[in-house]
Amino acid sequence: MSPDLADLYRDLHRHPELSFAETRTAAIAAARLRDAGYRVTEGVGGTGVVGVLRNGAGPTVLLRADMDALPVAEDTGLDYASTVRATGREGEETAVAHACGHDMHVTCLVGAAAELASTPERWRGTLLVVFQPAEEAGAGADAMLDDDLFGRFGTPDVVLGQHVAPLPAGMLAVTAGPAFAASDTIRVTLHGSGGHGSRPETTVDPVVLAAATVLRLQTVVSREVPATETAVISVGLLRAGTKENIIPDSAELGLTVRSYTAPVRDRVLAAIERIVRGEASASGAPEEPEIRIVESFPPVLNDADAVERTRGALATVTTLPVVDPGPVTGSEDVGRFATAAGAPCVYWLLGGADPAGFAGCSSADEIRHRVADLPSNHSPRYAPVIEPTLSTGVAALVAAAREWLPA
Repeated sequence: MSPDLADLYRDLHRHPELSFAETRTAAIAAARLRDAGYRVTEGVGGTGVVGVLRNGAGPTVLLRADMDALPVAEDTGLDYASTVRATGREGEETAVAHACGHDMHVTCLVGAAAELASTPERWRGTLLVVFQPAEEAGAGADAMLDDDLFGRFGTPDVVLGQHVAPLPAGMLAVTAGPAFAASDTIRVTLHGSGGHGSRPETTVDPVVLAAATVLRLQTVVSREVPATETAVISVGLLRAGTKENIIPDSAELGLTVRSYTAPVRDRVLAAIERIVRGEASASGAPEEPEIRIVESFPPVLNDADAVERTRGALATVTTLPVVDPGPVTGSEDVGRFATAAGAPCVYWLLGGADPAGFAGCSSADEIRHRVADLPSNHSPRYAPVIEPTLSTGVAALVAAAREWLPA
């Protein structure tokens, strides 16, 4: 792989940008596409970039990469680690890092777009190359669609993309059907009655209420979701108080919920509301709690026939088997493009972990056990190894596109 692409990856990793603030990243992607000969439009859906390359009659293939980073303080120890700080969406100052690997996604798509443009004799049709903002907010795909993405640039016949994961670098993995979970982000405000920490009997303590609520929510999956179904409830935000000896008036919880089917999602959301309101009532809260769904997007559904067609192309770029990872409980909004286009989606996993860490593994189960011990996406310690992740990711996008754009 070109050293230039590795340098680009390190540069993007050093300069992460939060959702809908990806101006530097977008400008770099746009410049690279122009240099490769694409017709480029910036500012689609906010900070999105679209490149179009027509090469005769044929299908239209959408290749997508997301660009945004996370409000995380990087702790990888890399010499190109991020030290960026920025203002978050609620006005708070925060560290920023590419803890989900979107910098790798951008770099791979830049490389694939250049390779496809330089080999027009090997494919026919139209490439629609999309650098999407705000995947972490679950809003970027919708923003681009609301900006008339397909009306302005054409409707794709297939949507292709990949997500780096802590599988061995050089490995690719794809599953048919539900590939990534539906996601709901919920904010809960619990109301109490504050006072002096030395006289809790004069208060309704929202901190105790919040603690009880968090613990009770952990029973939903284990006691209300059938063992044959899958759901996740995680409380990633708990905020209350300003000083040790002041009982506050309120507490805030932030939840993420993952599911694959509408009945399970409905059951989980109903249980959350019931528990939150029940705990508030049991605590004697002076006001009803506020429960808001602030982000929501559906599961990514990989088309079975399209997966089988693409799997063969992916197999040509790696010496490792293309494995079936089953459904992933992480979430993605890439499926919005496929649904809006009425086109099949194929979204696969790109291994990014140091292959040396998997030495001696002889089965998929052994690999899964090793993966469980590695930093996951969104960890402050997560970062893929540059090679062979980058070369495999570029080759996978190129091979998949050529499969759907035969010469």
